[in-house]
Formats: sequence, structure tokens, C-alpha cells
Amino acid sequence: MLRLTVSQKIAAGYLLVVVFCFAAVVYALAALNSVTRRAERLVAVEFKTFTLAGDLSRSILAHERLEKQLMVLRDATMLALLENRRQDIENFWKPLKPHLPQTGFQEMEDGFAAFEQFRAESWSLLGEEQWQAAEAHSTALLSPQRNRLLEDLAGYRQARERSMDDTMRHLVTQSRQGYRLTLALAFVGIGLAVPVAAGLILKIHRAMDQLRQATRAIAAGDYGYPLALEGHDEFGHLARHFADMALKLRDLEQHHLDANPLTRLPGNLVIRNELERRIASGSPFAHIYIDLDYFKAYNDRYGYAAGSEVILRVGDLVRRIGADYGNPEDLIGHIGGDDYILLSTPERAEQLARELIKGFDAMVPEFYTEEDRRRGYFSGEDRYGDQRRFPLLSMSIAVVCTRNLANPTPETIGKECAKMKEHLKTLPGSNFLIDRRELRK
Repeated sequence: MLRLTVSQKIAAGYLLVVVFCFAAVVYALAALNSVTRRAERLVAVEFKTFTLAGDLSRSILAHERLEKQLMVLRDATMLALLENRRQDIENFWKPLKPHLPQTGFQEMEDGFAAFEQFRAESWSLLGEEQWQAAEAHSTALLSPQRNRLLEDLAGYRQARERSMDDTMRHLVTQSRQGYRLTLALAFVGIGLAVPVAAGLILKIHRAMDQLRQATRAIAAGDYGYPLALEGHDEFGHLARHFADMALKLRDLEQHHLDANPLTRLPGNLVIRNELERRIASGSPFAHIYIDLDYFKAYNDRYGYAAGSEVILRVGDLVRRIGADYGNPEDLIGHIGGDDYILLSTPERAEQLARELIKGFDAMVPEFYTEEDRRRGYFSGEDRYGDQRRFPLLSMSIAVVCTRNLANPTPETIGKECAKMKEHLKTLPGSNFLIDRRELRK
């Protein structure tokens, strides 16, 4: 079954109109060209020959009248006028002759040749002033031949007139047929395109209405609002993308609600979901656990605001180091307090740990007064109420790679990190430890 997108349906609708309108234009141009050629022939040939035949007949009659006047008056000076009339006859005959039909008008050509012969003989007698002989010749030969030629010309004009009438009727009929067919083709194209356009408009209206309702529902927090837009066109794809977007917005909202309010990093719920997803995928990853040493003592000495500033600065550091030295898909999270998580690939774990400690140790002096910074420690009570010296803040990083665990789970990973962190806190300064032990349960 052919499945068309909305764009393809619109293109198909326009194509129908274009094809039929193009066909209408081509037919109209062809019909117009045929009508134009016939009209040109009507004007250039038929009407022209009809007019020439009339002019030739009038010239022959004028020649006859002038010849009779000459024979009555017997004035040789009128021969020049008679010669002018003869020249007119020849001027009209020459352009008419090529357009005479090859059949049916041979007698007229023969008649004109005979007329020319008798006229020349009469001219010779008149030039010699043999008036009686010229009159007798005209009566016996020239006048009968002239009358036959005039009859032939009259018949030719009638035939031309009938032909012109037929041509005019044909032009009118052809123009009417061309107009009707052109109009029919245009309406057929439009008629076929209208249902396509109406269906598309209705589909677009319904789709936009559903999308508006879905937008309102999602804005109100209903991320599971159903969209009844199916199919393989743009609206079907849009509905699926819209549903995906709703799910992502739901996840983002959950992330936002779960995020640490200070650092805005993802919290425990997102971290656990990502851990379970990565474990289920089977791809090895590195679980990098970051903890600050002596943070409670620092918080007690410098106050909640200073402690919050440290938490925020360390969160920015973990975010920056993860972006610079990790992978785009790495997760950077904040478990709470002074504990952070970075989930990356095993081959990037060591460099991430080194850069985190390097960056943290560089910023630690900024958190202390000049006196504490110079001494390298400060005195205070521990959790048991005993006075002791607390070194400057340091960072402990425990790295567990899932490829070293036979059955990794969030719990087993957490336990391993806790063991490693306990060991790290016994060491002076900032340190990291990567569990490189062989595969174990």
C-alpha cells in the first residue's frame, strides 16, 4: 500500500492541477496555432486571391470600355490609355496565377492566354489605325473570349467565397471546441485536486487541534496524554516525537525534583536509575565516588554559608572535569553533602581522578583564612568532644569498575566504594584508589 507524507500529498494535489492545466495550455496553444495558420491563409491567400480576381475583372471591363471608345472616336492618342489598362490586367494576373488550383481552373489559364493573344492582335490593328478590321476582330474573337474569361473569374470568385465561408465556420467551430476542452481539462485538474486539498486541510486541522490539547495537558503536568495521530506522514512522526518529548519532560521534571538544590546536579534517584540501566546494558563502566575529608570540621569552624560555598565549588569542579576529560554520555551526580558520583568508562577513570584531585587541591587554600592556611591546620573539637588538629580539606576518590565484578549491582558497588573510602581516609592529603583486583563475586 502506497503511503504518502503530507508534503507528498500536497505535491500530488498540485501536480494534478499542473498536469491538467499544462495539458489544457498545450491543447489551447495547439488549437490557437491551427486557428492562426488558417486565419493567416484566409487573409494571405483566399481573401487576397478573391480580391485580385475582382480587380482583374474590373480591369478587363475597363479595358473593354476604353477599346470601344477608341474604335468609335478613332483617336490614336487613346492608345496610351489602352496600354495602361493592359498593364493593369497583367499586374493583377501575375500574383493571382500562382494561387490558382492545379485542377479545375486550367481552362481559365488557357482562356486568359487566348484573351491575351486576341488582345495583342487587336492592339496591332488599332496601332495601324485599321479601325474596321479591329472592330471586326473584336466582335468575332476578342469580345467572346473576354466574356468567357469574365465568367471564369466570376466562377473562381464564387468558389473562393464558398471556401472562405467554410474556413470561417471551421475556425469558429475549432475555437469553440478548443475553449470547451481547455476549460474541461482545467476543471478536471481542479476537481481532482479539491478533494486532496480538503482532506489535507481537515487532517491538518485535526492534528493541530490534538497537538494544542496535548500541549495544554503537558503544560498542566499530564505527560501521558494520548495522541491519536497515527500513520507514516509528518503528523504521525510529529505525534511520536511529541510523545518522546513528553517522556523526556517527565524525566527532566523528575531529575529536577531529584536534583541537589545547591549544585543542581542529579540526585540519588537519577543516579540509581542510571546505575541500573548501565548494569542492564552489560557495558563496563567506572563508578567514581568522590568524598571530601574533614568537611564537618570545616563546616563547624567556618559556618554553614562557607560550607555551602565549598559544596557548590566542588560541584562545579566535578562538572567541569567531567565535561573536559570524560565522555558526553557520562553522568555527574551529587549524592548529598560532600559526596559526588561520576559514571564514566574505565579507560577514562584514572585521568578523571587525577584531574579532580589536582583541581581540588588548587582551590582548597581559597577556603581558609590566612592564619589557618599558613599553619596548614586548625584546632577544634571532634565528634566526641575532644580537642584535635584538623588538616585542610582533602579529597578521597574510590573507583570501582564493573568489569572486575561478576554480578555488579548498585549495592555491591556501593559496598566496595565504602571499603575503599575507609582506607583512603587513613591516608594524608588527597588520594584516589582504583580497584584493580581480578574478577570476583
